[in-house]
Amino acid sequence: MRPIPRLLYIINRLRWQITKPITVGVRLILAKDQTVFLVKHTYQRHWYLPGGGVRKGETIEEAARREAAEEFGAKLGRLRLCGIYTNFYEHKNDHVVVFSCDDFTLTGETDSEIESFGFFGFDDLPRDISPGSLRRIGEYVSQNSYPMVGMW
Repeated sequence: MRPIPRLLYIINRLRWQITKPITVGVRLILAKDQTVFLVKHTYQRHWYLPGGGVRKGETIEEAARREAAEEFGAKLGRLRLCGIYTNFYEHKNDHVVVFSCDDFTLTGETDSEIESFGFFGFDDLPRDISPGSLRRIGEYVSQNSYPMVGMW
């Protein structure tokens, strides 16, 4: 992990303990040929579904497309709503909208937030995948009826 992004992440976690912000984010299940695309950030230890925060004045769909383009140079086709989840981890009131997409292209160009990325088989996911990402992938694979609502 890179020290400066990790330090900024720790500072934000302390700030969240005090302010307990309400946040909205997006995550993407990018799936092709029985594989899913995952990212590892420079400031966190786990593999995650790609995504990020929604900015002021931005729609949720715009945020999903922007994050995909910025983080790993993706252009997304049609998005499918998978669910909306609530997460109280890290002292935030975080609401996460999850989309799936099987029509996308990747340039592989990453920004400074991404340490690693790759495609993983649904039955061969990394051991250090985040628990929430693992649950969302499990729901996707099991074809639970969408959209879903629940805890991250």
